[in-house]
Amino acid sequence: MTDLDVNYITDDVKALIGMESDFCEMPHPVEASEVRRFHHAVMDDSPRYSDAGASRYGGPVAPLGFPVHMYRRRPGEPDPLDGMDRPDRDGLDRKLRPGLPPIDVPLTRLLNGGYRYTFYRYAEIGDRIFVKSRYRDIYQRSGRSGVMVLFDIEDTYVNQDRELLLETKNTIILR
Repeated sequence: MTDLDVNYITDDVKALIGMESDFCEMPHPVEASEVRRFHHAVMDDSPRYSDAGASRYGGPVAPLGFPVHMYRRRPGEPDPLDGMDRPDRDGLDRKLRPGLPPIDVPLTRLLNGGYRYTFYRYAEIGDRIFVKSRYRDIYQRSGRSGVMVLFDIEDTYVNQDRELLLETKNTIILR
């Protein structure tokens, strides 16, 4: 049997399609210093991210993609680098989103297959951000380098008033 003959989409994996998390709150609110670092990192000098030109928005706002990248480990959460000295540790965490179960597929190469964003409004300084995730689809394909399993994940970001900030669709590839 070759790698191309293996079907990684088991009944247990199929059962995850459509599974959705509850809304999970980010560990901290939108902070001005984090927004400043983020807009410097993405090299966007728009004044809407600082007090200089944000009067249109009632104050500084975060760049549109900021909520996707603001997650930090909560106090007491295990450090992802713990256990790196174990010979069986591959460094990968199959828990792809907070609130969603991990994917049990024995492929070790994880690739980001891309994001699609739909923006609705800016997050504001002090906003508490919540995210809900859903496995839209899980499927297998054969490529030049062998079999790949693809996970389509949809994330919805809202603020504390449940105002929609953005939606993302992300494809993750295991091979």
